[in-house]
Parts: sequence; C-alpha cells; structure tokens
Amino acid sequence: MSQKPSLDELWNFAPDAVPPSEAVFNLTLIENLPEPARRYLTHAIAPGTPLALAVRLQMHGKFRLKGWRSFTAEQVIRRDGEMLWCADMSLYGLPMRGFDALLKGQGKMQWKLLNLFPLVTAEGTEVTRSAIGRVAGETVWLPSLLCAKDVKWTSPDASHAHAEFSLFEEKTELMLTIGEAGQPEQIRYKRWGNPEGGEFRYTDFGGIVEEEQTFNGYTIPTRMRAGWHFGTERFETEGEFFRVTLDKAIFR
Repeated sequence: MSQKPSLDELWNFAPDAVPPSEAVFNLTLIENLPEPARRYLTHAIAPGTPLALAVRLQMHGKFRLKGWRSFTAEQVIRRDGEMLWCADMSLYGLPMRGFDALLKGQGKMQWKLLNLFPLVTAEGTEVTRSAIGRVAGETVWLPSLLCAKDVKWTSPDASHAHAEFSLFEEKTELMLTIGEAGQPEQIRYKRWGNPEGGEFRYTDFGGIVEEEQTFNGYTIPTRMRAGWHFGTERFETEGEFFRVTLDKAIFR
C-alpha cells in the first residue's frame, strides 16, 4: 500500500477480485434465522433486491480531534471486507486530508496537512485489527454481507440479534438492537483499539442510529453517533468521536 489508494479502483474491482453475484434477496435465504434477525434483514433489504457486492457512500459530519471538526468524506465498502474512507476536514484552520483503509487484509491510515505535511501515518497488526473491526461495524451499510452463509445469527430476546462472522480471520460478534419494524436502533461489538493510548485491547464500541433511508432496495442508517465505551457513561463524555450523516449510497 505504498501508493495512495483509489476509491475508483476499489469500486471498479476486477471481475475475479470478488465472485460476481446475480443472487437476489428472498425469504428462503433467512427462513431458518431467529425472528429478530429475519425482522432486521427484511427491513434492510427489499425482496428481489440484488445482493450487492459493494456500496459507495458520500457523507458529512463531525469528527472529534482536539475538539469537534466538520468533515466530508467518500467511502467504498466491499463484501470481501475491503474498505477505503477518504475525508477532508480542517485543523487549526488549515485543510487536512487523509484516509483510513483496509486493503488486501492490511489496515493503514494516513493524514496530511495542506495535503503536503504528514500528520499521521500508521499501519501494522494493531491498525489492521482495528480496521477490520470498523468494517465489521459498518456492515449495516452493506447488509448483503450479513446474508452470507457463514454468518451465524443468534437472538437472546425479541429486541436483539447477534451476528457472528469473520473478516480476514478476525472474529466479530455484532450485537444489534432491533425495533418493532426491524430497524436497527443500536450497534455494539468489541473492537480492537487503544482509545486511551497505551496497549491495544478489545473495548466496547458502538453507535446509535438516529435516522435511516432507502436506496435502491436497501434501507440503511443515514445518521449515526459512534465511538468507544459504548453502553457506559464514558461514551457520552469521552468515547463518542464520530457523528455522520449519509448523503448518498450506491450499491452494485
């Protein structure tokens, strides 16, 4: 990943990068799942909708970095787990541009001031595991990934659905709080990271869904608040760092 990754290259993947799929969503795919999981998936994907291999998102919001800073971003997420998020924001009144990526199973982040001076460059095992956790949580933006045969669904009660799956050999249990109509209200899981600095470890991570919208048969969250220490008082005081609104979503 020596060169700056390209959203277009990730979006226009070669045919052999991800096996092409002509499958469409139907109730037989989920007939053996727990009721809350069926309720969520039938809410998220309309019957007859092609099971997308990727989604391309445009978004804006606020990111907490020495205070809350506005950003605009574009992101591609693929069903094979690859992801690229490219964003623009400002720091001390100067433009800052960068990306977070998970490509070919390797995580990397890079941020520059004035698009010239490096501020953050990070990669390696810890960054990769954290990036895999990010993609796992953002599968609610590509719910076709959660229809895969290797996703194991369980349900502790009528309001929660748990999805267990692996991305690049990293296991995740995604815990969704599901409303009566099947809408996801909260997302929670253990993500690898070091929010206080020091050693990396699994820490509660999650988000609150505040709005959703339908794009070409997919109903996905369009306004969310997310961060570390989800489910505790620390989320509101120090853990929340990402507030996002989706402006556009394209599936393919």
